[in-house]
Amino acid sequence: MPSYSLDFIAQHIGAELMGNCEQIVDGLSTIQDATSTDVTFLANASYNRFLSTTDAGAVIVAKMSLSDYSGNFLVVDSPYLAYASVSELFISSSEPEPGIHKTAVISAGVKIAKTASIGANVVLGKNAIIGEKSVIGPNSSIGDGSIIGDNCKIFSNVSIYHGVTIGNRSTIHSGSVIGADGFGFAHGSSDRWIKIHQLGGVTIGDRVEIGSCTTIDRGALSDTVIEDGVILDNHIQIAHNVHIGENTAIAGCSGVSGSTEIGKNCIFAGQTGIIGHVKICDGVTTTGGTIITKSISESGSYSSGTPLSNTEKWKKNAVRFTQLNDLVQRLKRLEKKI
Repeated sequence: MPSYSLDFIAQHIGAELMGNCEQIVDGLSTIQDATSTDVTFLANASYNRFLSTTDAGAVIVAKMSLSDYSGNFLVVDSPYLAYASVSELFISSSEPEPGIHKTAVISAGVKIAKTASIGANVVLGKNAIIGEKSVIGPNSSIGDGSIIGDNCKIFSNVSIYHGVTIGNRSTIHSGSVIGADGFGFAHGSSDRWIKIHQLGGVTIGDRVEIGSCTTIDRGALSDTVIEDGVILDNHIQIAHNVHIGENTAIAGCSGVSGSTEIGKNCIFAGQTGIIGHVKICDGVTTTGGTIITKSISESGSYSSGTPLSNTEKWKKNAVRFTQLNDLVQRLKRLEKKI
């Protein structure tokens, strides 16, 4: 288990240390559960009440929070951001050694950096490229001609199809599928669906994190594009030819339909749904369960749907909603008479 002095942690996060610089800590915990060898943080005012009772070895705080605690402080501008940085120090899983497991299947023309790690039962298709210090977890497959950049981490049971390019320092969690066919079909004669073969690929930038069981479909002609710094939660569907701008975040169970263009620095809460062929500008935020049915050209927060209520009340309100147009028309006629 790693352990650090508070002086080391203060330097790591750029904090002002108030207290014992030689104090040793070996864990990270919540403010209510922390012990004397843990670091904790205070980023939400609702947890201020725990300052007087916490046993933490040190608390990461903003300057305004300096009260009701006689222990060690690590003072920063953004405690939550500092907590994110400290969390890196206490990762318990170890990195696998470089090399290729004896059960891996390596096809012709594959290039693997000497510092990369290829796990058990990995299958690498023809001419695939694996960059420096990248890790391919057990049972994952990399399709023909796909490129994995440097310092990437592909966890177990990930399927990356052919013609996929992934930048540096990106992470894909277990069960995700990158580059499957987009949902493209033409309705032919005799009520048959004719498959439109998906000839594009997927291009993923640097520092992208993709949660478990998320799917990103390949493009029909051009590539589906995920730009640098994008973070995608678990169980997200990204359809063919979607383009997602830098540093956009999408929470779980959301879906983005085909050929949608999403700008930079957007934040979509869980279960956001976006119809196809719309454009969303930079800096858009949605609340949970929002359905986007048209393009958005102004940054800001958007919502849709109805709030939770008692079922009987909700049923009555749902009926009233279907009557709104009739009520508006009646009001207009009354206004004309007045």
